[in-house]
Amino acid sequence: MILLDDSKIVDLFLQRDEDAIKHTSEKYGSRLRSLAYGIVRDERTAEECENDTYLEAWNSIPPHEPRDYLYAFLARITRHLTLNRCRDSSRLKRKAYISDLGEELDLCIPSREDVENRMDNAALGKAINGFLGTLDAEKRNILIRRYWYLDSVSDISKRFSMSESKVKTTLFRCRNRLREYLEKEGYVV
Repeated sequence: MILLDDSKIVDLFLQRDEDAIKHTSEKYGSRLRSLAYGIVRDERTAEECENDTYLEAWNSIPPHEPRDYLYAFLARITRHLTLNRCRDSSRLKRKAYISDLGEELDLCIPSREDVENRMDNAALGKAINGFLGTLDAEKRNILIRRYWYLDSVSDISKRFSMSESKVKTTLFRCRNRLREYLEKEGYVV
């Protein structure tokens, strides 16, 4: 099996060639399914979200042409679809977990009202990316695994071969640094 590069896959989407979905699935299917499974903890729902991602990508390309960031484009779609599915379902324990993660970040990211009054979400995203650029790779990866992939502290500690205590401490310190960074950028937290 020869995997096409992202630019060629995007070309297939632009040509409305259904092989685009086949090649996308071969190249990124397991990663997208794994991302969805990490959120919903249900294989069938994760597969449905993966398939819904292909449909959403089909409908989004064009106008988007994510040649240089196809996986990130697909992962964002998968994550949003999966979180929406989780919110809509009766997975109360999982919803509580996601809510807890949101509360952790509420202490260092401005509320929506402040963002809408002061700056748009794209500017906030740029500021957060700027902050992530100030972190060393280990801290950045820990934050991303926790708040993008929604990994548990124990999963992160296993992934990076460190104690859960160290992961919790790193997350706590990074959230504080993020809050300080955003305040310096003019956000009211």
